[in-house]
Amino acid sequence: MQDSVRSVDRALQVLELLAGGPMRLSDLARQAGLPVSTTHRLLVTMEQRGFVQAEPDSAMWAVGRQAFAVGAAFSSRHSFLAPAILSLRRLRDATRETANLGTILSGEVSIVAQAESREITRAIAAPGARTPVVLSAMGKAIIATWPEEAVDALVERHGFRAMTARSIRDIDSLKAELAIVRQRGFAVDDEEFVSGIRCVAAVVRDPTGEPNCAISVSGQAARLPEAKLPQVAAQVMEHAADLSRRLQLLA
Repeated sequence: MQDSVRSVDRALQVLELLAGGPMRLSDLARQAGLPVSTTHRLLVTMEQRGFVQAEPDSAMWAVGRQAFAVGAAFSSRHSFLAPAILSLRRLRDATRETANLGTILSGEVSIVAQAESREITRAIAAPGARTPVVLSAMGKAIIATWPEEAVDALVERHGFRAMTARSIRDIDSLKAELAIVRQRGFAVDDEEFVSGIRCVAAVVRDPTGEPNCAISVSGQAARLPEAKLPQVAAQVMEHAADLSRRLQLLA
């Protein structure tokens, strides 16, 4: 039984990695911390059930149709996604950058909806991709609404993962930044998760009135210089507030 549970956990881990985009077997095994043979066996099993699919021309593995069907069940239970997508498209058109909707799952921010920028070069973390909460503008926007003890519990459980030279590395720095987020109403990922990428986010209250999600704009730092952040932040906050108002009508 224990081996079966371990196999399920490993399969889900592989599926979560593929949510970020197609990957080669060797890269997938390395990121999952599994032997190539084990990873291949898991992929073949999930392929038989339609959760992943092989792309022979590129030797890549990708999420399959059945995974989309399961994900659609989440969408059907969360009626806020339809109005959120409309807001994301409007925000994308206003800023010309990729707009995202995210929520916190197991100590990470997961993108649940997105409107891609139409620019040739754009910042995209595909829906389903995850980012450590403290390195995500959306994550910081959400936890800035939490009581201090909840933030402490999050950090105690998940810690800090330094991804770039700008990553937050300690609780004091995090709390200082959250205080700024509360004061100005928006959060920034200033190349903290990926070098060269900036994000600006504001919290959104879901149909129950809880601040469980956020929207953001993400783009290349060269197109989102610090001097432009207040302008972009104002647009993000405007769309977040409008979406929050419309979602209350669904409650």
